[in-house]
Amino acid sequence: MNNPPEKILVIRNDKLGDFMLSYPSFALLKRAMPECETFALVPGYTREMAEACPWIDHVIIDPGKDSGLTGLRTLISNFRSHSIEAAITLFSTTRIGFALMAAGIPYRLAPATKAAQIFYNHKLTQRRSRSEKPEYEYNMDLIRYFLRAHQCNTDEIIQPPYLQFDEREVKNLKQVFCKVYQLDFARPIIFIHPGSGGSANNLSLEQYRQLAVSLAEQIPVNIVISAGPGELPYAEQLATRLGDLPHTIYHSTEGLKRFAQHIQFANAFISGSTGPLHIAGALNTPTAAFYPRRRSATALRWQTLNSEDKRLAFSPPQSANEHDMSAIDVKAAVNEIYNKFLRP
Repeated sequence: MNNPPEKILVIRNDKLGDFMLSYPSFALLKRAMPECETFALVPGYTREMAEACPWIDHVIIDPGKDSGLTGLRTLISNFRSHSIEAAITLFSTTRIGFALMAAGIPYRLAPATKAAQIFYNHKLTQRRSRSEKPEYEYNMDLIRYFLRAHQCNTDEIIQPPYLQFDEREVKNLKQVFCKVYQLDFARPIIFIHPGSGGSANNLSLEQYRQLAVSLAEQIPVNIVISAGPGELPYAEQLATRLGDLPHTIYHSTEGLKRFAQHIQFANAFISGSTGPLHIAGALNTPTAAFYPRRRSATALRWQTLNSEDKRLAFSPPQSANEHDMSAIDVKAAVNEIYNKFLRP
């Protein structure tokens, strides 16, 4: 390709957290090539967060592997209708690789680490399984490779937040939230999100109870137990364990964007390695995250996007099994959370 492409598709069509970690990639691409049109291929349930990304111009919905041949044909047709000139696949699958080739997209780039690479004419060798750096950096390496191939600047450093909603709107939302749930507006609002979506090991409900109780002993706070779709029973179980400790259950039923706006006004967001945690990271909301020590799921690999002064990560000690989340000292973690985020 002699001229830089004008219509560029970036693919990250797996889980919510994975997609949020692609925000810096879109930022780098759009700032280096401001005249290009950027397209994102995402599953339907992450659509709102793709539409909220300031560096994405168009969103294409992946009908998913369960849609069979009909869905595959629809996908190929969508690619053709948009006259996509280049595709950068951050997460590679055979189905998507075939669709890109079948659509006749001239420039197709993906990691050279799966069988799907046969469908791409440009490849970058990556060793993500070694977890030697954050996932968002692996994503950005592909964007840098693409930009260098088109003689574009790759040196710009993009600082958080990567996602930000109107401050006045969010402040009004916080006021309504505090009024509805009878919270003290002046106290810090701490979101504790015990659900995990099954993507990684998590603290037990008893550990989350200890965490909430220990936080309340350190400083007067508003404890908010958040729950996404399908997570309400888990949140209710934690609430029952809290007994007389004042708390609120916030069940997100108005979509991911509304959930994200609530996370923006939180003073801290505490959870395992899950999608809402990475929304909080993109917003530069302070986060305290709990990870197993397993190589593919480490705190380094799944580091949040917020600045260093706004993130904490906790894992089992070296003396414990890498999966043993019960070995994490919750009270010690609370002390760090308090000292870093909440100390007056």
